[in-house]
Amino acid sequence: MLKTHEPTADVAAIMAEIGRNARVAARPLANASTEQKNRALAAMAAAIERRVTEILAENAKDMEHGQTAGLSAAVLDRLRLDEKRVEAMAQGIREIARLPDPVGSVIAEWDRPNGLHIERVRTPLGVIGVIYESRPNVTADAGALCLKAGNAVILRGGSDSAHSSAAIHACLVDGLREAGLPEHAIQRVPTTDRAAVGEMLKGLDGNIDVIVPRGGKSLVARVQSEARVPVFAHLEGICHVYVDRSADLEMAVNVVRNAKLRRTGICGAAETLLVDRAVADSHLLPILTRLADEGCEIRGDAEVCQRFERAVPATDEDWATEYLDAIISVKLVDGVGEAIDHIETWSSHHTEAIIAEDPAAVERFFNEIDSAILLHNASTQFADGGEFGMGAEIGIATGKMHARGPVGVEQLTSFKYRVRGNGQLRP
Repeated sequence: MLKTHEPTADVAAIMAEIGRNARVAARPLANASTEQKNRALAAMAAAIERRVTEILAENAKDMEHGQTAGLSAAVLDRLRLDEKRVEAMAQGIREIARLPDPVGSVIAEWDRPNGLHIERVRTPLGVIGVIYESRPNVTADAGALCLKAGNAVILRGGSDSAHSSAAIHACLVDGLREAGLPEHAIQRVPTTDRAAVGEMLKGLDGNIDVIVPRGGKSLVARVQSEARVPVFAHLEGICHVYVDRSADLEMAVNVVRNAKLRRTGICGAAETLLVDRAVADSHLLPILTRLADEGCEIRGDAEVCQRFERAVPATDEDWATEYLDAIISVKLVDGVGEAIDHIETWSSHHTEAIIAEDPAAVERFFNEIDSAILLHNASTQFADGGEFGMGAEIGIATGKMHARGPVGVEQLTSFKYRVRGNGQLRP
């Protein structure tokens, strides 16, 4: 198993070897039993809990380097681990183990007039390349999800989280070893050289079947531009909350606050607030006051700035910005129709929410907005595979092919057809 390499090592050769090892591991993994995969996952979770002190010590190195490098508070929050977050990683792996095994499940079946019986059956994708930045927990989530779906995975984390990811990866390998599964089923790219990303995007000589990028706009844009293999990705999370004229005021205040400020650095954080002009007098100030009192900067259109003295003028650029910070753009709109128009103009098609008691407004919002996730009377921060009951997610996909929304174990499979006959010949 590849461990470390000198800085002068040939990155292309290193990556080619990783690709070959992944392809070799993928075949027995695709045929591994549910019990064997779950045994590996249980052992991984136990190893993470057993090594929590070591993981936190390695994370402290990453945090120190990040602070020295001047990383933003939002990035440092994504990078930081504590005992609670490490335990959440272990529990997330156990939740994945409890999920139904998608491999081999029959999606649909039917009989033809000629007696043929046809089944559409889930199969692993093969080898998945995951490219991510500062979130060390992605190492655990991605490794466990790919394993449960019968896929080998190549993990390329960012240099910011290199120490943390290495410590977590070691726990995953322990789990594979304990269950008798190939150690190359979950590999971590051992170099921070960006050339390794380029090699993955080329497909490693046909050995990578799908790329999943999880990170900032520049990373995802590069992956979508250069990848020669299919990509499950979202470019950015410009998420909206629309407060309808029928919204309950207390609910609107609480949901908007949570959607924006619970964690500002995640892709499901609300970036734009739209408020129905019909309730501007009753709803706007209480919502904005709550946000501003908790340190959120308000960037409003002309009417919002007139009504709320702490707001600063918004520009067109604000409507297209994923802040990942305690900043929100705010606009008054004439009802659900104008809200939908604004969202379809500026949204990244990630997640949108409507706060409303009017069923007609909700149905129109759900029917006319083409985003991966739509919520009614709930925070956009529920845009998460774990919150959807998927155990965890490898990312949120905003494309329209194959996987959309949280990418969990089912989305990490493809399918094949099994056709059973008794001697039929095609005339």
